Amino acid sequence: MRASRATAESDPAALGVLHPSARALPAPGGTEAPAAPGGDRRLSRATLALLGIATLVLSVAGSVRIGSSDIGYGELGRALGGRLGLSVEPLPPLLDSLIWDLRLPRVLLAALVGAALAVCGAVLQAVTRNALADPYLLGVSSGASTGAVAVVVLGLGAGSLGVTGGAFAGALLSFALLLLLLRRGGLDSLRIVLTGVIVGEFFAAVTALILMASGDADTTRAITHWLLGSMASARWDVVVIGAVTTAAGLAVVWGCAGALDAFAFGADTAASLGIGVRATRATLLVVAALMTSVAVASVGAIGFVGLIVPHGVRFLVGPSHRALLPFTALAGAVFLLWADALARVAFAPREVPVGVFTALLGVPLFLIVLRKRGEL
Repeated sequence: MRASRATAESDPAALGVLHPSARALPAPGGTEAPAAPGGDRRLSRATLALLGIATLVLSVAGSVRIGSSDIGYGELGRALGGRLGLSVEPLPPLLDSLIWDLRLPRVLLAALVGAALAVCGAVLQAVTRNALADPYLLGVSSGASTGAVAVVVLGLGAGSLGVTGGAFAGALLSFALLLLLLRRGGLDSLRIVLTGVIVGEFFAAVTALILMASGDADTTRAITHWLLGSMASARWDVVVIGAVTTAAGLAVVWGCAGALDAFAFGADTAASLGIGVRATRATLLVVAALMTSVAVASVGAIGFVGLIVPHGVRFLVGPSHRALLPFTALAGAVFLLWADALARVAFAPREVPVGVFTALLGVPLFLIVLRKRGEL
């Protein structure tokens, strides 16, 4: 007893000092501080879940209406009803195409990408025990940028890949390099962070070199717009891929929720609880990298979603990943939906890259969260 207490006092990580969420996690023995009655907590989370789902549905409907041409809820209902085979008055072909082929894929893709990035941020913050971790910590976004630039500027694989395919190939290449560099030294948190930074900086430098070599101002401007994130090229096939990837990834990481809770106490504590630390970390890194790769390849590198959303949700529902992950997905979807809607109308008819607005919205929200947590 005395020895274990001395160990805790000499090791701040055991008390969760290095990871703010660890202070409220269950103790390794499975007991939990009685912060609130179990029934009240479940009711609160159930209420939040219903509110979150309702907010997401209303946000999707509201975001479809926003744009250069206003669309009423009745017109949206008729477009959906017609596609579902219901007996409704058909819309004019141009308006029907605007809703079904342009607005709805864009809105759904924004929701899926927001959910994926937010969940990846929560996972990597737990795996690396780094409160500043986000989905781009692994260098995937830099690799995706290099792949997209190589297709547009150099024409590599332009006939078969396209920008989306090139970005995805670049993201996988950067992650393969990360795994190669981590192969011998292990998957401890510090090595993951440092190696991810190295890989990201390398591919960022390659991207800059390619852009400098192009010498075409219009191409550089178009690539820069894509790098900051845009939903303008959303299509139904991309939405389907994003939906499958996000749903499968969320299912896998939610199944590892207990391991993510244990990681907040450190690898040694997780191992003492019977968790295969190396295999679980590798699985979570692969899933996070794939989800991020699909998201970045689809819409570009949209920052701040994976950083700010998990912290805000953790403040509302607590640090347990069993609740944190689904609520983070909901919040990330709603956040990016409205950021994209704002990007469409703020400077209409010109569209601003959505990454600009996620940063503008994310910075003050992050400051508010830090203030509420007493860390600012």
